[in-house]
This record gives sequence, C-alpha cells and structure tokens, in this order.
Amino acid sequence: MFTIDDLADRLGGYLPPDEIQQVKRAFYYAEQAHDGQRRRSGEPYVTHPLAVANILANMHMDHQSLMAAMLHDVIEDTGVSKKALAAQFGKPVAELVDGVSKLTQITFEDKAVAQAENFQKMVLAMSRDIRVIIVKLADRLHNMRTLGALRPDKKRRIARETLEIYARIAGRLGINTIRVELEDLSFQAIHPMRAERIKRAVASARGNRRSAMREIQASLQQSLDDEGLKGTVIGRQKHLLSIYKKMRDQRKPFAEIMDVFGFRIITEDVASCYRILGVVHNLYKPVPGRFKDYIAIPKANGYQSLHTTLFGQRGMPIEVQIRTREMEAMANNGIAAHWLYKAGQTAHPIAEGSHARARAWVKGLLEMQRHAGDSLEFIEHVKNDLFPDDVYVFTPKGDIMELPQGATVIDFAYSVHTDIGNNCIACRIDRHLAPLSTRLESGQTLEIITAPGARPNLAWRISSPLPRRAPPFAMR
Repeated sequence: MFTIDDLADRLGGYLPPDEIQQVKRAFYYAEQAHDGQRRRSGEPYVTHPLAVANILANMHMDHQSLMAAMLHDVIEDTGVSKKALAAQFGKPVAELVDGVSKLTQITFEDKAVAQAENFQKMVLAMSRDIRVIIVKLADRLHNMRTLGALRPDKKRRIARETLEIYARIAGRLGINTIRVELEDLSFQAIHPMRAERIKRAVASARGNRRSAMREIQASLQQSLDDEGLKGTVIGRQKHLLSIYKKMRDQRKPFAEIMDVFGFRIITEDVASCYRILGVVHNLYKPVPGRFKDYIAIPKANGYQSLHTTLFGQRGMPIEVQIRTREMEAMANNGIAAHWLYKAGQTAHPIAEGSHARARAWVKGLLEMQRHAGDSLEFIEHVKNDLFPDDVYVFTPKGDIMELPQGATVIDFAYSVHTDIGNNCIACRIDRHLAPLSTRLESGQTLEIITAPGARPNLAWRISSPLPRRAPPFAMR
C-alpha cells in the first residue's frame, strides 16, 4: 500500500526538505480530519487525497498544490472551515482547497443545470489560481481509476461528464498524459464490452507487429547514428478511444488503423529536429501533404513537434513525431510544466508561454460567462470552445493568427480589429481574391480589403459558425 513516506521519498527528487515536511503535515491533518470515513471500496478515505497528491508529484507540482490535494475534501466532508485551514497552512493553500473542494450541491430539477452551475464556479476558482484545475484533474483521474465500486448507471454518468469536460480541459491545457487516461477510462466505463474487445485486439496486433516495429525502429536509429545526430527513437502506441473513434468516424476496419506504425524521436535542440526530419525523409519517402510543423507554429495549448508520414517497406505508412526533450515534457504535462521547470529554478520559454496561454484561456471563459444568457448556454459555449483543432493563418506581414476550426475570412477580419471587420469588402488568400465566407485552412496568408463606407452584413451571421469570432451583433 502506497504511504506518505513513499510519497515523501519521491518528492525528495525535486522539493526541499522544509516543503516536503509541510506536505506531510497536511497529510496527517487530513488523516485526522477523515478519521473513520471510508471510500465505497472500503479503504480509509485518506487513501484518496494521498493518491491525488501522488498524481501531482508525477507532474512535479509545487508543495502548495500537493497540500491542497491532501486537504481538498476536508472543508466539505469534515466540517473544517476555510478560515481554520488558512490559520494552519496559509491563505494560498486555503484558497486552493476552497477552489478544488467538491462544489456545494444545490438541488436542481435538471442535473445538466447543476453540472453547468458547478462548472461556472470552477471557472471562477480557476481565474483566481490556475492550479485549481490541475488539482481538480488529478482528483477526477483518481476517481475514474476507482469507479469499480459504483453502480453502472453512475459510472456512465461520471464517465460522460469526464469525457465532455475534464478530458477536454486536460487537452486544452496540454496535459496529455491525464487526457489520454481520462479518455480511455471513460470509454471503458461507457462501453465496457467494446473497450475490452479493442484492448484484446490491440494486444494481439502488437504481438504480431513486434518484429516489424523493431526493424523500423532500428533502421531509424541507425540512420541518426550514421549522421552523428543525437536522438532516441521510441515506438508510439494509439490509445483505446483514439482507435474506436477512427473506426466509427472514418469507417475504417481495425486492421487498417493498426497498419500505421507510429514512432517518436526525442532529440537535444530545435536545429536537430529539422536535421533529423531530413534524415528520415531520405530513409523513407514522405507522403505528400502529410507534414506539419508545430514547432514553427505551436498548437494553442503550447504543443510543439514536427509530424510527418512516410511510405515504409512494402508501402506501409509510418508516422513520425520529432521533438526536443523540453517539447516532450510540454506534450505530456502541458501547463504543469511551468511548475516542473520552476521546481528546477529554471525559467523555460515554452512552459512560460503555455502558462500565459492558459491564463488567457481562463480570462476568455470569464468573458464568455458574462455574455451567456444562462449557465446551460455558457457550458455549451465552453464545449464548443474546448476544441476542434485551431487553424493558423498569416497576416501580410507574416504575423501568425490563431482561429478555431471552421473560421471564415470574416472571423479573421474581426480578430485583427473590429473596425477592419466592420469595413471589410473583400480579401485575398495567398494573393488571390476570395469570398468573405471562405473557410480558412492553416498556412494561408490573408489580406483584408476595406472601404470607409462599408457596413457589416447580416448574412455574415449565417456564414460564420463561430459566435465568439463573429461581428459584435452576432455575439449575443
């Protein structure tokens, strides 16, 4: 059984002794507060906050987040007040606990309304301290890992909420290790038989593919060694929900999805990423139109990597991702990498940029909340915001603009400036005239043509599916 001493040993790798002692003190306080309480599985309740803190330790979160993890159910479940926690552990920890604590259960006729109201409260807590959502995600992850003791209908309800909200937030913040596990656990709770069949098929397919994987991995590694490039080649596995979605949405058979071999190459610096790209393109022919440069143009959550697809031996496709160690840490931990680097006392621009983007995203949620008519409308906006992939386009001066999938020229114009949106009459995409209703694609260069007397057209409401990017009159 995992103990507080086991956690303390792990924390010794990145936290100073005085901070580890504070984490232990929070654990003993929680243990006493939850004395006599048990989880549905029959275990002492304090095993849950300890497990949540352990998940955060994997991400190298700071000691205040770990203390909040230990204490996150104390206010609601034991009657200890926020004021008492502040006196014991300081105001920052008390504020975190208050934000993460299970939200006050208000009696609503409609559970959807209750969920929306609670999510609004969480957004407000996140706006005060972004660590709230990281601790909340770790809390939800451990709850998902231990769903076994619940009724099937309750499992499915919690899993759907996890899939719709928490897994998506983890993705938006770039915390992919948590996102992938939340998605797979949710899938297993909602469709246990489908998940089990896919799991068995994957295990069987991986066994059959092992020799081919080793052969491709060895040839990639040998090519790097021959060129004197430092890089580690590792095999990349698809997760259960990803396979299921491709089978369902793209109507592909399982065998066709598993025919794609995935590899990741981790190297030292950005220059090496591009040199390695040249080496793999020389070893295997690239598939036209399947190269993406997320290093030059990172995703909204800070993700950076080079992606390419190659024609392998006997024509089998090989997907390769190339990134630095720092990019790998960001891909796995997202915004949490901000604290990972902070723990090492070294600022890192990738992590700092991700932290700034997360704060801007939460600020946008608050703005969305102010404009929403009610809590249900707000949560629908959030679900829409949480995610189709973004589109990246260029201004004539080479500046990058980030827009949601499905954005039109009009959305771009209003993103540059309201006056440009109001006065636009035409545009050039890659120097060619195009309608204002044109849906944008990544990599395009846009030039907006304006006229002083021009006015917004009501038809633009229909042409743009994105209320948050549309003209002011369409935002209500």
